[in-house]
Amino acid sequence: MGLNEWAYSLSESMLAEPLPRRWVHSLGVAKRARALSPILGRDAELLEAAAVLHDVGYSPSIATTGFHPLDGARFLRDQEGADERVVRLVAHHSCALLEAEERGLRHELETEFELERPELVDALIVSDMTTTPDGGHTTPAARLEEIVHRYGPDTIVGRFIQRAAPEIFAATERVAGRMALVSAGTQPM
Repeated sequence: MGLNEWAYSLSESMLAEPLPRRWVHSLGVAKRARALSPILGRDAELLEAAAVLHDVGYSPSIATTGFHPLDGARFLRDQEGADERVVRLVAHHSCALLEAEERGLRHELETEFELERPELVDALIVSDMTTTPDGGHTTPAARLEEIVHRYGPDTIVGRFIQRAAPEIFAATERVAGRMALVSAGTQPM
């Protein structure tokens, strides 16, 4: 079984029944990741696998800390023996260090999981932050607004996502720039 076949199967088994909306969101994030393949080269499959698995930590069967990037990464590492790079991307997706800080878990996240290449981190941020909860396409600004509205501005998630906004917008610009260079034929893969 290939990496993506395994990742889709695992994510579906963990999310589709208990959290169908989260599963549909994950499928949308994977679709966005796939669309970025021109700038990912040989890491395209890796990013798509991480994208479809990025929210697996929400699964009630493995949620232990209540912080889904950490729960998901630990599960993938300890129970699934997943590719180390996929695990790192899941652990650090969408500015997770900032949310970990809000939750008092930054030290755990930083010491257990190294950061992946910045280009891949950016691509996963963009894939997640341009996908609605129902798997549709959106803008980063609209996605941030939706998250703040859903959770509330003074909650852990609301505070973290507002702090993360500058980095989310910067990642979006970096990815758009790389895509433009590839489209113009001026960037090697």
